[in-house]
Amino acid sequence: MPRKKSAARPRPVFINAGCGFQNDSRLPRYFGKWRQIRIDIDPGMTPDVVANIADLSAIPAASVDAVWSSHSMEHLFAHEVPMALAEFRRVLRGSGFACIIVPDLQAIAHWIASDQIHETIYESPAGPVTAHDMLWGFSQAISRDNTAMAHHCGFTPTHFLQSLQEAGFAEILLRRKSNLELVALALPQASDDAERRESLLAGLGL
Repeated sequence: MPRKKSAARPRPVFINAGCGFQNDSRLPRYFGKWRQIRIDIDPGMTPDVVANIADLSAIPAASVDAVWSSHSMEHLFAHEVPMALAEFRRVLRGSGFACIIVPDLQAIAHWIASDQIHETIYESPAGPVTAHDMLWGFSQAISRDNTAMAHHCGFTPTHFLQSLQEAGFAEILLRRKSNLELVALALPQASDDAERRESLLAGLGL
């Protein structure tokens, strides 16, 4: 008697919150075979959903396996940050995770304290980046009337961690990157699976 073919396992789904351009090189290879839902407030980015990341009402609760947000949270106003993090947690399945990357203002403060606010810190694909850009948004884009690139809030390690805790994430791993970034891996449910955590961190390049 022929064996029944097992049903294909559905592809995991992740939200790219504040997705930017279609071919964004910031996405880690970890998401290579996942189905992506691109969300951005700028229709010019041709996202799947045009929305502020503080309002994911178009996405059902507990319907995605991951939320990826790279350099998007700082574009919100401070009062919107708790709303965005609560939405990230709401749309995640219990086994899911959120990976959130923001500029590290505590590290950037060195450049300001040494009176180098407009000195180039590093070269990005879009051009040179200064402490001024990290604080208030990428000046070159803003000068071209792309005001969505302006920054309205910022994060230090303690503030970032507290914001995630207040949003109800049960387990949070926070790392400081050498390129002046803070990276958080936030889980809606605590897990004692250390191997899975390490696999996630490695796969996401953290």
